[in-house]
Amino acid sequence: MENKIHYVYPMGKTVGIKLFSEGVLVVGLSDIKTDSGSTSPAKTCGLQEGDIITHINSEEVNSIEKVQAVLQDLHGEAMSVRIVRNQAQSQLTAKAVQCSADGAYKLGAWIRDSMAGIGTMTFYDPESKIFGTLGHGINDVDTALLMPLESGSIMPSSVSDIKRGLSGQPGELHGSFQVDRDLGQLYANTAGGVFGLLSDDSFIMKKNLVPVATDKQVKLGKASILCNVSGNQVEEFSVEITKLYPESSDTRSLMLQITDPRLLELTGGIVQGMSGSPILQDGKLVGAVTHVLLNDPTRGYGIFAQKMIRLAEDAQSKLG
Repeated sequence: MENKIHYVYPMGKTVGIKLFSEGVLVVGLSDIKTDSGSTSPAKTCGLQEGDIITHINSEEVNSIEKVQAVLQDLHGEAMSVRIVRNQAQSQLTAKAVQCSADGAYKLGAWIRDSMAGIGTMTFYDPESKIFGTLGHGINDVDTALLMPLESGSIMPSSVSDIKRGLSGQPGELHGSFQVDRDLGQLYANTAGGVFGLLSDDSFIMKKNLVPVATDKQVKLGKASILCNVSGNQVEEFSVEITKLYPESSDTRSLMLQITDPRLLELTGGIVQGMSGSPILQDGKLVGAVTHVLLNDPTRGYGIFAQKMIRLAEDAQSKLG
């Protein structure tokens, strides 16, 4: 299976990505003002930033609303809080307190249960229906940890304008997405990409099926990227691969430089929202753009396409 040559459609199309977490992610701790003073049940019971709360007593909680409802029902009674920390399960005991400002029972934990934004689809494999996006994972903005995926989907999107990248100031694609139309369901949020199965392939340009390069086939020199930087249009722009990191275990498999004068004029280089833009060389998909260099937006990192394919297939095989 290792020697199988994958043929995929290189995409470069922006999509809306929405992700709902498995459990709720603790992103901060705070004190609650009560009639008898300030206290923080979350701190007292040992909750930490980055913990994922999955159950309160025997009840599964996967949304902020659900946590709030359970706390109100318990009226400050002692409860068991099941968490996942560093991929290991633990059980804590806590008592919510009544906030003097609004009368609600609270733990003193800031939590998050979903995220949404725009990213770029890297590839679509018509044989397996697998698609890959971003080339890196979706991390919580406060804890910098991977969001644990319960469910999620991609939606059609359109780019409306661009905030150009400058040295020390990352640029960004601005756009909108159709929240009422899902194109596919996500099944994995990994450090090397967000993957799913496509259910609506009507937006796929089925003209350019290309082989996925092995890591060893990627070389220094001229290449191109596919990007969607205006409306729904995907265009090809010239880049140069300047360094290779074949032993790297993270998303930094290669470094690239944007050389296309038009893309530099439009965006200033690599901007947020372009993560996942496919990198093509010698008629093969060799990688995806992942990060921009903060002090030089014309340069950035990419992940090998073969690594993304491997992560996508490994994650799918674990679905059971």
